[in-house]
Amino acid sequence: MHYTIKITILSFLLIGCFWTKNKVVPESERLTDFVNPFIGTGGHGHTYPGATLPFGMMQLSPDTRLDGWDGCSGYHYSDSFIYGFSHTHLSGTGVSDYGDILLMPVRDIEFNNGSNGEKGYRASFQHKNENAKPGFYSVFLDDTNIKVELSVSKRSGIHRYYFDNSENQNIILDLEHRDMLLDYKIEHIDSHTIAGYRHSNAWATNQKLFYYIRFSHPISSTIYENEEKKKAAFIFENPKNTPVEIRIGISAVDIKGAKQNLNSEISNKTFEEIKKKATSEWQKELEKIQVKTDNIAQKTTFYTALYHSMLAPNLFQDVDGRYRGMDLNIHRSVAFDYYTVFSLWDTYRAAHPLYTIIDQKRTNDFINTLIAKYKEGGILPIWDLASNYTGCMIGYHALPVIADAYLKGIQNYDVSLAFKAMLHSTTRDKLGLKEYKSRGYIPVEIESESVSKTLEYAYDDWTLAQM
Repeated sequence: MHYTIKITILSFLLIGCFWTKNKVVPESERLTDFVNPFIGTGGHGHTYPGATLPFGMMQLSPDTRLDGWDGCSGYHYSDSFIYGFSHTHLSGTGVSDYGDILLMPVRDIEFNNGSNGEKGYRASFQHKNENAKPGFYSVFLDDTNIKVELSVSKRSGIHRYYFDNSENQNIILDLEHRDMLLDYKIEHIDSHTIAGYRHSNAWATNQKLFYYIRFSHPISSTIYENEEKKKAAFIFENPKNTPVEIRIGISAVDIKGAKQNLNSEISNKTFEEIKKKATSEWQKELEKIQVKTDNIAQKTTFYTALYHSMLAPNLFQDVDGRYRGMDLNIHRSVAFDYYTVFSLWDTYRAAHPLYTIIDQKRTNDFINTLIAKYKEGGILPIWDLASNYTGCMIGYHALPVIADAYLKGIQNYDVSLAFKAMLHSTTRDKLGLKEYKSRGYIPVEIESESVSKTLEYAYDDWTLAQM
């Protein structure tokens, strides 16, 4: 489509908005300047302010909260301590998970995180010393006088730490952070490199994540908390006091995949190059919709919301095409990108229809992913997380996502198999479906949330009928 569609948005007092495919936004109009990642980090917003790319695998962000409903994203604006910087985060969810591979620069080596009120590695901070833009985050840690800067690529990220002097430059790695550990590993590859994995149980009951970390300075020595080696402190000699940089790749497949992701995306690029590319990728996505108004507050609200709409689903595939499927086995796809974090009950109404307008290629990838998940796990997901069925929320809302795209002409997938998978979802007996099929409704004395489930199944079935 080589034309412009005008959209009027009631919530913006009918200001003009334009969807563009080929039109270039003037160089002076940096739409990333209108994104405020701190919006939603207070109250019950459950968002995070850290660095990520559109639909990226890595979300490199500070962790200020370890548990609780308002700690779902790992960060809450009312907090005054940072525990460290982990590489995966959820945005806008009502259940906690992620917060994988926590790193924290410290002066004194403490393995207690400090949440119990005892001395620990956490550090106080002030919001006036925080800065967040799409693809970038920075903060000053008051207790240790360390400035932290973060940026990312799709599957990899970079930390940059500025210590105020050359003494006692240490970094804590905490694999026990947040979720219950199922298995883990910290392995020294060479004087600059460590690798390993963290398998955990939370909302996703068997999440597998692998990491490959390269330090800019050689590790002079390593101290572990105890013989279990869930936490490590890496000690650096840095007499010239140059910034300490940490480059990390992650993978759901294996350490090899994490290494390939790091080398392919970041390698030896400078922090500024990585940050610039991240900004450019966000600019490209945001300029798909142009808001025409002089009201800065409205533009900030709009582009921050658009930014948040592009934080999930998340890429879940290595650069070589391998990914971990719903059967937790390794698969490979070169025909489409494979994703996870399909919050379908939350997104089928508005987010996915938006993607059919401004991101048709990724919509095809989403549907190919849903079909692959059906083949791997035996059913279309309701709410999948890190290739785990969470059993969360109601309805089978993969159906309206697929039907909406199909009826709009987005059909670059096996349509017959998609329809078979959709029909299969309607023939199950769990979650009230047995009564729904036999009676046409779900009695409350048999199934909880009976009215909501009846209505949502009815709508989903209608979309199946339209297709």
